[in-house]
Amino acid sequence: MGKIVLLAETGSDIPRDVAERNEIYIVPMHVSFGDETRDDGTFPSEDICKYYEATGSLPRTSGSVPEDFKNIFDKIHEENPDSQILYLAYSSVTTCSYQSAQIAAEGREYVTSVDTKQVSAGQYAVVMEMARLLKDHPEWSIDEAAAKAKEVSESISMCFVPDKLEFLRAGGRVSNAAALCGMLLKLHPRIEILDGYLQATKKHRGSMKKLVPQLVKDYIQEKNLALEEIWLIWAPGLDEEIKKQAEAAAEECKVKKVTWVKQEEL
Repeated sequence: MGKIVLLAETGSDIPRDVAERNEIYIVPMHVSFGDETRDDGTFPSEDICKYYEATGSLPRTSGSVPEDFKNIFDKIHEENPDSQILYLAYSSVTTCSYQSAQIAAEGREYVTSVDTKQVSAGQYAVVMEMARLLKDHPEWSIDEAAAKAKEVSESISMCFVPDKLEFLRAGGRVSNAAALCGMLLKLHPRIEILDGYLQATKKHRGSMKKLVPQLVKDYIQEKNLALEEIWLIWAPGLDEEIKKQAEAAAEECKVKKVTWVKQEEL
């Protein structure tokens, strides 16, 4: 029986060195800066901020297309002809990637797809946990691995709080009025990934320095998170002092290990 090879999109924010070390293949999603389209992961995320500052518009993101998947499927099959590919997909309700993979997988019986119903660091966590489990269980069949991937996906909880609503407004996720009120009242929506969707569930008031440590504590308790390890997400512009406060809050909750993940884009 050939080995099981993991595949995910660049939207999972898995660093290249981590992917290579764990033999995880990555398929590109895409970002359009006006008339110029680039493969996600080929430029620093700070470029998105710079583009917005210069134009007042956010770059448009798009999922992987069938040709992207055909290329990566064939590459994996050529390098590992006896392997089975387990594609752990970015939430299918947020992008066309999953559908594109299904089109590309036609006639390629060595491909199995699982919708993780996660994005960014949530998907990253699923992929890394499956990489660990597959090393521990080389005897698993592709059906056993796919079933476990669904179980792992359902066990992951993820949320984030934007510092400013301006990016959400520019991206069409909130109205001008809502963004203005949010800025005046110092309100920050908590965005959670629920059944694959990004949903605003609560509103937090105050500065990021005040609310981030409390959010870490509240979320750990609300979701009854396992304390062996939690992942904290940061994006360009996050104050280093806030990162330290978030780590301290996790330590207060008896978390044994904190792993930071850089969010490229959602």
